[in-house]
Amino acid sequence: MGQVTVIGSYVVDLMSRTPHLPVPGETVLGGPFQMGPGGKGGNQATAAARSGSDVTFVTKIGLDVFGEEAMRHFEREGFNVQFIKRSETDATGTALIAVDDRGENNIVIAPGACGTMKRLDVIEAETAIKKADILLIQLEISLEAIKAAIEQASIHRVPVLLNPAPYLPFPSDWLQHVTYATPNETEARGLTGVDVVDESSAQKAANFLHEKGVRVVIITLGEKGVYVSDGTSRGKFIEGFSVKAVDTTGAGDAFNGGFAHAVSSGMPVEEAVQFGQAVAALSVTKIGTAASMPSIEEIKAFLKS
Repeated sequence: MGQVTVIGSYVVDLMSRTPHLPVPGETVLGGPFQMGPGGKGGNQATAAARSGSDVTFVTKIGLDVFGEEAMRHFEREGFNVQFIKRSETDATGTALIAVDDRGENNIVIAPGACGTMKRLDVIEAETAIKKADILLIQLEISLEAIKAAIEQASIHRVPVLLNPAPYLPFPSDWLQHVTYATPNETEARGLTGVDVVDESSAQKAANFLHEKGVRVVIITLGEKGVYVSDGTSRGKFIEGFSVKAVDTTGAGDAFNGGFAHAVSSGMPVEEAVQFGQAVAALSVTKIGTAASMPSIEEIKAFLKS
């Protein structure tokens, strides 16, 4: 069992189905409505825990109804909640999500309390970082908090898995402390300036990140698969699994949480990638984000079949 520490966002997902995604100024009748736990940090922590890892989650939520539901979710999933902060002034974050009949989505995030995380919030969780087999971070909290997390992981020689989503510019010297980077095509372009459209361009983007210090680059390409490069030889394209998608909202988070579990548990990178792809594939067959993350029993059965 891997020890995974996740530092990141938690928001409540407020999701409705809709025949098609509205264009500006359009009102669309939708339904049904569903509320559930979300945020990239929360989703990835859930995916890792359900995959079998011992998960510590570091985030910030409000002293409100959504915050109470968040704590119940954390406890149900078996998270170590020692480093969950409760804000007396900021509400728990929310995400407004519309999902159309093809499973495509658009999302508006109001970060709330998790958007106020500071360096001190991370420093206070140093023991959780120190004991981790891997530190999983995203870009949905403040850069101040992310920088502190990377610094703490570097001090304690803990591998860092950076999911650079949603992409926003950050100091490139942070990448020298990143063990695994998992951008999608859009995030890879933001990080490197390279449009990833095929294996050649994927390798070009990966080489750029290797030069900045990233040891393993994993470019996720949706249903097409994943491009993996460790910088020692030409990278490899690994095809994804074919499933009928009903909601793609949490697929990237499912992959990252599953991969974090697998690689921290000792799986070789390519095998860990395939494990993460299985978690992602299963997640898109269900509605929701954290709620759609599969159990280890489901994952094993899927991989076996």
